[in-house]
Amino acid sequence: MEAVSRADASIAVPTTQIRLKTFETQAFIGLWMGPLAGIIVWLWPLGLDPSAQKALAIVIFMILYWIAEPIDSAITALIGCYLFWALEVATLPVAFSGFTTNAPWFVFGCLLIGEAVSQTGAVKRLGYLIMLPVGTSYARILLGLIAISLLLTFLIPSAVVRVVMIAPVAVGIIGAYGLGKQSNVAKGLFLIVTYSSPLFGKMLMSNPAANLTRGIVEKETGVQIFWYQWLFAFLPVILVVICAFWLLVRWLYPAEANDLPCGKEYLKNALQEMGPLNGTDKKALLWVLLATALWATDSIHHIDPAIIALGIGLLLCFPKIGILDQQAVKRANFMTVLLPAAALSMGNVLVETNALQALTDNLAEWMKPLLSNSVNSAITLYWSGFLYHLVLSNDQSMVGTSLPVLLQIAQDQGYNPAVLGLIWTFAGGAHLFVYQSGALVVGYSYGFFSAKDLFKVALAVTVLKGLLLMVVVPLYWPLIGLNWIK
Repeated sequence: MEAVSRADASIAVPTTQIRLKTFETQAFIGLWMGPLAGIIVWLWPLGLDPSAQKALAIVIFMILYWIAEPIDSAITALIGCYLFWALEVATLPVAFSGFTTNAPWFVFGCLLIGEAVSQTGAVKRLGYLIMLPVGTSYARILLGLIAISLLLTFLIPSAVVRVVMIAPVAVGIIGAYGLGKQSNVAKGLFLIVTYSSPLFGKMLMSNPAANLTRGIVEKETGVQIFWYQWLFAFLPVILVVICAFWLLVRWLYPAEANDLPCGKEYLKNALQEMGPLNGTDKKALLWVLLATALWATDSIHHIDPAIIALGIGLLLCFPKIGILDQQAVKRANFMTVLLPAAALSMGNVLVETNALQALTDNLAEWMKPLLSNSVNSAITLYWSGFLYHLVLSNDQSMVGTSLPVLLQIAQDQGYNPAVLGLIWTFAGGAHLFVYQSGALVVGYSYGFFSAKDLFKVALAVTVLKGLLLMVVVPLYWPLIGLNWIK
């Protein structure tokens, strides 16, 4: 539950009581909705293999609990893995297989790095330096953070890394405003930082899922998708979404204080008072720069980003070498590791029990008659991909398990496989819940916004992207050689 802010405390008692009662009712309904739906799916004669049906029942339970949040999302994740194992749906290695992948440990390493940076004055200093040229109004700062996120998308292929790099800037700005963690300014800034990173990654061929799509399309059909094609295909969407995203956050979370006290003079004075960087600040910045350099050059040295993140995170815990003491390490939210691990475990269990194959086959059969033209294909592929992504949260797993089946339909019906691949991968960026992206998990772990805040913003952006595709796919994409019918 989102903590009641100081501003809320000043509201009349009856209003507060109504809000608390409403939350308790929602939590109570959500608490029973998940198990009830799971039991129904478990017992209903769906004609599936028993192990596949049981896996689907547990997945339904997990998703409903992640939506309603009657308990912490990380606890829900752990309960789901436990049920896979305890109810003999999957063996222990499969039920908890997500914990042996690189994703959760990449997140944990990034959390340690973020905690180290937040312990130094470098955070506020960076925030002040960014705000000086951008401007000190809330609207300008939001736009500046969006621009930084978009720019880094061209340079850094990982959405998680981009969140880790930009988050200290947002923390510094919030500190400069002098507002609490539950203020509108704090929510707005962190929602911009957190949601824009995976969002922009889908619009550019700069993330693993996009590159996987390109590889599968080329292997299965012989059709190439070039980097510039991906960029120009989604360029109009990028521009509209940036403007809409900026306006939406300003509307949903209006600033308590539109400008900083004393404006730029305040920033200049604050920088002077902080003085030069001390040894701890320099050490933190050195480790962050080293991590960033290694992440940015992974195509040269081929070291897994998770190894880099966790390795540097652990080095930061060493005396003299790092800057994190025992108390600082304990402040890191270990629970956030459970979300990406459980999401990957869930996907692996669905594959192991053949439940995913049943879902994919049924989805493909349902979609076939709805792909007759470019408008219908844009609507069908986008919203089908959105629903598929709710079940299989990992982007690469979503593409890898479903795209080959869909490409076969494209080949049989004479549709352009490149267009299908672009739309399907783009649909994977429709994140509504924290568990659907490692970047969202990292941003959420800072505690500046709730799952409900994320859902409100994400739902509006998701609908907008779907509407935009209905326009650009039939009208704009043919101009750049992307016709639905080959």
